[in-house]
Amino acid sequence: MKLNLKNICICSMVATIGLVMPACNDFLDRKPVSSITPEQYFNSAEELAAYAVNYYTTIIANYAGGYNAGPINADGDTDNMVVGEANTNYYAPGRWLVPSSSKIDFSLIRAMNYFLETVLPKYEAGVITGAEEDIKHYIGEIYYMRALVYFDRMTTYGDFPIITQVYPDRTEELVEASKRAPRNEVARFILEDLDKAISMLKTGSAYNKVRINRELALLTKSRVALFEGTFEKYHQGTPRVPGEQGWPGATMSYNQGKSFNIDSEINFFLTEAMNAAKEVADNLSLVQNSQVENPAVNQLYGWNPYFEMFSMPDPSSVNEVILWRQFDADLSVTHGYMPYIQQGGNNGMTKSYVDAYLMENGLPIYAANSGYKGDVSIDEQKTNRDGRLQLFLFGETTALSSEDSIGYYDAPTVIGLTEHRDRTGFRIRKHYCYDMTQIRSGIRGTNGLIVARAAEAYLNYIEASYVKNGSIDNTAATYWRQIRERAGVDPDFSKTIAATDLSKEPDWGVYSGSQKVDETLYNIRRERRCEFIGEGFRQRDLLRWRSFDALFTENMGTYIPEGVNFWTELYKNRAYLKVDEAGNITSESGLIEQADGLSSANVSNRNDSKYLRPYRVIKENNEVWNGYQWQKAYYLSPISVLDMTLASPDGTLEGTYLYQNPYWPTTASSSALE
Repeated sequence: MKLNLKNICICSMVATIGLVMPACNDFLDRKPVSSITPEQYFNSAEELAAYAVNYYTTIIANYAGGYNAGPINADGDTDNMVVGEANTNYYAPGRWLVPSSSKIDFSLIRAMNYFLETVLPKYEAGVITGAEEDIKHYIGEIYYMRALVYFDRMTTYGDFPIITQVYPDRTEELVEASKRAPRNEVARFILEDLDKAISMLKTGSAYNKVRINRELALLTKSRVALFEGTFEKYHQGTPRVPGEQGWPGATMSYNQGKSFNIDSEINFFLTEAMNAAKEVADNLSLVQNSQVENPAVNQLYGWNPYFEMFSMPDPSSVNEVILWRQFDADLSVTHGYMPYIQQGGNNGMTKSYVDAYLMENGLPIYAANSGYKGDVSIDEQKTNRDGRLQLFLFGETTALSSEDSIGYYDAPTVIGLTEHRDRTGFRIRKHYCYDMTQIRSGIRGTNGLIVARAAEAYLNYIEASYVKNGSIDNTAATYWRQIRERAGVDPDFSKTIAATDLSKEPDWGVYSGSQKVDETLYNIRRERRCEFIGEGFRQRDLLRWRSFDALFTENMGTYIPEGVNFWTELYKNRAYLKVDEAGNITSESGLIEQADGLSSANVSNRNDSKYLRPYRVIKENNEVWNGYQWQKAYYLSPISVLDMTLASPDGTLEGTYLYQNPYWPTTASSSALE
């Protein structure tokens, strides 16, 4: 069914079936939705389903499109990975500025509220046609999506207005609605929406795991609760946490009389995280790792179920998979990340990341008698290591193609076209597919994309239970052993903990604030880091752990990303020789080392480090030449001057209900204070 769009105002963003209009810079998107959607709509289960599915690609990561690197770059801007040029907003202090115009988008919240406001009375009255279980499911999808939008806003801004209705176009009511709820209240609201979703949604198998489902809502509940519980724990004592000294919400009249027991809140959220995670983990098993690293000639599937979970066209039969994104070349619904992996994608995993992986015997690489072979080659670096590193990172003898004969990776693409470079020399292999037709036919990838999987529930429980109780309970121990066994690592995590030396771990997750965590908690964090390569968890983990503080001088200090050991042996590879006009390989090296004032350099200088340094190639106008830096303000995004002004009863910044976040000024185009 198509809606009648003749009454749509161009300055209001309202998604209808198959159409999204652009938003104007107006707080709360003031045009009422009721003037847009016909009264005849939302009268059947099919119409509810159509409305909900229209928002999937906006709210749930999908990575569709021809030139999209997809999940490959999901860990960019962290100590896991570099992507293109450095994020100077994050890592060059003074570049991230308070915006002058509106940045907060309420359109999706408004669309979800309109649905619930319209549909729930009809549902309760029994006037919606279709099967009861279908109607409930689609309502549950909307509750889930509203929760997911709110989770995004909370992780971005912290305290946030809780809006559950569509407001009329009256300034007074809109200003009143702009009052920021403390983040713990926002988190509780999100969990309430997820509980409603859980009570209404069908299981994943009902829709081949391509629609929002009960297991997904449970997993998301554990994710949200773990995020908030750990955020409040590690940021406690800072103005980012409600009730703490300097919290800007304390000056608001609407918060007067509120009291905050943050320790109680932390305990609540961690308990919720444990319970939701356990329900998922106890019912969904992990796919197995055969420990086979490469396919045979002309073999696409059937060689390693763990690898293939991320590359098969339809992973719905895999028990671990909770939600996946389907692609179909015949419908022109495809993705473009296959060529990014096959050719190099101007990205690369870091040395810090690769060094974090354990040996198969469970020892860190620096431990006595670990068996570590060194890093003269990538293959050596991977030998006898955690199976996830062996499987999901290319080495010199990793298969690049299995078609007709085995073609190998051989050497990273360090020079040549920028868009094809391996910036660190370490190329991710997760999400790769050996069906070369996906590349030959143009950028038309069709292997499924895993959006959520049960392994997260295992790891959420382990972390939440340890942070809450200070010990590894039997359930956590069982889950942890299962994760390690699947990875091909000695399941005795106590051996790892005993051999861990935090001073030798180049991992931001060693820190929460200016304090080093204990060895057990660090290894729990290490496990998350290694399990979720290329799945986009790292940034939020570092934010909630307050681990970006590692970049402060009193902790690790500035951080210079590094990659492979290039200048010991790898630089001699014939892949780096010049090619003449006839296409013949010459004996002349194509490597141009960095030197002051040299704009043609294509690699970092060997005297700087034997390891590739992707952001120490060109010095001129390079704001991260001396490494990444961080500021306290960056844990939360600034509120724009316009948003603050629109949310003020008297039109002044001083009187705004939408107060600025800690360490940010209230002047447009100004940088963070600390």
